[in-house]
Amino acid sequence: MATNYEPLGQAHPILLRDANLLLSNDYLPFEAGYAVTSDGMHHVAAHTYMKGASGKMIDWWFGFIHTTEQYKWWHPRDHFFSDWDGPRDNNSTYIGGTHLVKEQIGPQTSSLAISFLDPGSYFGANWKEEFKINNYSTAVCGTVNAWDDESGGRMRLGHLIHLVQDTADGCRMRSRFWLGDLEPIDGQPLWTTVEERAKLIDPSLARGLLQHASEEMSILGSQLPELYKKYSKAGAANI
Repeated sequence: MATNYEPLGQAHPILLRDANLLLSNDYLPFEAGYAVTSDGMHHVAAHTYMKGASGKMIDWWFGFIHTTEQYKWWHPRDHFFSDWDGPRDNNSTYIGGTHLVKEQIGPQTSSLAISFLDPGSYFGANWKEEFKINNYSTAVCGTVNAWDDESGGRMRLGHLIHLVQDTADGCRMRSRFWLGDLEPIDGQPLWTTVEERAKLIDPSLARGLLQHASEEMSILGSQLPELYKKYSKAGAANI
């Protein structure tokens, strides 16, 4: 856990509140790996190049994916179940929706609800202008929530950002996760010190998430251009 927080000068994981540093710095000292932040959250950073893909295709994918069959395309070994709650229309609409999944992350099977939010929730009201200035095409953002598939209950565990920059031959995705931002229960916080907060998350989950995120985005990148051409409204119109 870094005590003297210097994310631009040292390989320190950035705090969630400093997500904008991703926009102004194409590469940070901590660009891949997992570590505990100075405020006690477990941070995971992964990096994926997707040849022939684009931010437009990434947005389409998150608005398209729904069924378990589709979810297994993304990671045949680790993905077990998929459903969707909220808006989606096979045309890049997913903000305000929630992806309900069961997947293997590290040593455990996790039931999660990924609730997608407008990038402005993490990058501020002027995010569209900042993206243009810094050459980013999109960002998939949201909260990571534990999900009880029987009761339907959900509890926030953390946050994710997949920041995408188009390149000459594809796109570059910078994935970031912050785990440990748990909601109070009955108004009572689950932690009072940074050390207590860090203990709320099993380190094996962060380690497993790094491997899982790297694998699933590499798998997605290898087939996304073809999936977009075959299944998207825009792609089908050009066939």
